[in-house]
Amino acid sequence: MSSLTVTPVAGRIGAQIAGVQLGGELPAETVREIRAALLRHKVIFFRGQEHLDEQGQVAFAGLLGPLTTAHPTVPALSDDSPILDLDYSHGQKVDRWHTDVTFVDRPPLASVLRAVVVPPAGGDTLWANTVAAYEHLPRELAELVDGLRAVHTNQFDYARIAASDNPARTREYAEIFASTSFETEHPVVRVHPETGERSILLGDFAKRIVGLPGDVSATVIRLIQDQVTQVENTVRWHWAPGDVAIWDNRATQHRVVHDFGRQARRLHRVTVAGDVPVGIDGRSSEVLSGDASAYSPIAPVTPATPVAV
Repeated sequence: MSSLTVTPVAGRIGAQIAGVQLGGELPAETVREIRAALLRHKVIFFRGQEHLDEQGQVAFAGLLGPLTTAHPTVPALSDDSPILDLDYSHGQKVDRWHTDVTFVDRPPLASVLRAVVVPPAGGDTLWANTVAAYEHLPRELAELVDGLRAVHTNQFDYARIAASDNPARTREYAEIFASTSFETEHPVVRVHPETGERSILLGDFAKRIVGLPGDVSATVIRLIQDQVTQVENTVRWHWAPGDVAIWDNRATQHRVVHDFGRQARRLHRVTVAGDVPVGIDGRSSEVLSGDASAYSPIAPVTPATPVAV
């Protein structure tokens, strides 16, 4: 009998799991239950994981699958570490809706994010369910997006630098982030490799729709993104030190709420290697520039299985 308690925290996405201390020694059955909850709820939350340190976080994440390096271009927390140090204590903003690392052909399967330092108020994270977003599209719009492909890139939008709270730091980060150019063409609707569900693959790294003029492309992306981020598709998490969130990167977008000024906010992220997305027409994503092989292996694809609802 399971010792886990899974409690939904929003109608279409998110659940809090109690009854487990995360770490690298979890029984295989517990890991299977956690993965099943992740597939169903898209993002899952664990309170009270203060015992978890960097080594324990990495060991636990490794139970979910092979790990990526910290990031294709941004340095890791330390040499040979898969941890990306997300320190937003200096006015740097990453406040756009996105799915992680979609500018490569093998975006992560999942991310494990651990709160290290959080502000007493503000600094929440929002997630959106991109499966629910697709399922609630008007039929005519779904027929349109089914056949679209989009180009994703890590080349920074430098028009945003001047508007940031700390332009000098933002410019420095942008130069590192874009130091190696990556560009990938993805289907706008991908088939989830484990559940068979259809999800929308866009977010802030998506720069244009293939075959459309620039102004039309921007309008279509904005239209679809507005559907993804409708409040009914979202969940909002208020962090406490020691919290851990895991999200299915194949079925979600997320963003930070930057309402905490220059208060300290620091989280550590470890990512699990993913597969190459496939559209409903069977076409895989295609690399246009950049080689992501040093960043991540390509995870084996598990046959799609029905999702309990």
